[in-house]
Amino acid sequence: MAASPTVFLLMVNGQIESANFPEFDELYCKYCFVYGHDWAPTAGLEEGISQITSKNHGIEQTMVWNFPLDISFKSTNPYGWPQIVISVYGPDVFGNDVVRGYGAVHVPFTPGRHRRIIPMFVPESSSKLQKFTSWFMGRRPEFTDPKVVAQGEGREVTRVRSQGFVTISFNVVTKDMKKLGYDSSPADMQTPSVAPYPS
Repeated sequence: MAASPTVFLLMVNGQIESANFPEFDELYCKYCFVYGHDWAPTAGLEEGISQITSKNHGIEQTMVWNFPLDISFKSTNPYGWPQIVISVYGPDVFGNDVVRGYGAVHVPFTPGRHRRIIPMFVPESSSKLQKFTSWFMGRRPEFTDPKVVAQGEGREVTRVRSQGFVTISFNVVTKDMKKLGYDSSPADMQTPSVAPYPS
């Protein structure tokens, strides 16, 4: 008699497809996965950095990365389901690399192909003097650890401004979730998709 499984597996691949930042160009992104204590990566990369991309000079002015994602996890329960945190960077008028946006989204719960559009935001200076000083010195406000974006703790005191969107596609496969009593069939759990780019 075969022993019943004690963990389930989550396999994710896909790509950080593109970005839409109307005010900026020449951007690159970094990603990292954030997950709970019961989760452990078994294969693939937890973090990475893309190439620099420029705007498509057509009507949409989309910046395309098509940067691959590939990672597998094991866990004993769904609490702390993995999230991907995206940080986008680009040059300011002085040529310094500054953050252009942070965003996060959970890996979809249901197996299959998914596409998510993530709204991005940046921290803001709390006063006009600080804003001018940070612009002049080339030191914009940013998080020392981007993983804070995926956590609720401490974020309620941060002033932020929305700017831009990043599009990600996921291919999700789960194994042995049902054997452990967790059902992730599409009929039972649907992860809402973020609305498309605003017009």
